[in-house]
Amino acid sequence: MSKWRVILEKDPETGYFAVWCPELPGCTSCGETEEQALENIKEAIELYLQPDDINLSS
Repeated sequence: MSKWRVILEKDPETGYFAVWCPELPGCTSCGETEEQALENIKEAIELYLQPDDINLSS
């Protein structure tokens, strides 16, 4: 698995952690703990990079 830079921030109001990957637009996640948020973003990155069978013919 490749390494991706992620940004992790704690929401002061909820106490939850938001995390996103700047190199992958729209690839975001969150968690109640840092560990949970980091596990969730790993899954989000895997899903983001998963090939999708889209038929582009008109």
